[in-house]
Amino acid sequence: MLDPGQDAPARDALAQEARGQIEAGGTLKHENAWGLRKLAFEIEQRNEADYRWFRFEGSNDLLERLDHNLKIADGVLRFRIFKVDPAAPVMAPPATTAPPSRDRADDGDKGAPEPAAVVATSPPAEPESAPESSPDSSADTAE
Repeated sequence: MLDPGQDAPARDALAQEARGQIEAGGTLKHENAWGLRKLAFEIEQRNEADYRWFRFEGSNDLLERLDHNLKIADGVLRFRIFKVDPAAPVMAPPATTAPPSRDRADDGDKGAPEPAAVVATSPPAEPESAPESSPDSSADTAE
């Protein structure tokens, strides 16, 4: 999990450095960039992190070097190294359930209505089991 406070090239450089260490001492099997994800709780006053995921094979020496280097690297919020069964399937990124975050440039514009407010002011939809209404009754609810 990389610090989103750093610019994208700096985060990519950290991931490239970890990838280089893995390839120098082992075999990189799979790599995935999950992108910015919301954290379950704050870490170092950050609410989101840039998730990078590597699956590799390597010796204990590689694991110790990687562990040491990730601990002291600026820009790494958290990391975990797991031993997995080689026959286990490769993980896909989890689906995000949170709504997309607003563009940070729009934060200063407080006068624009939220999309939810527009939906709330719409006339309510009729249930599917209700009988069809006459054209005259729909004209009353149009405004």
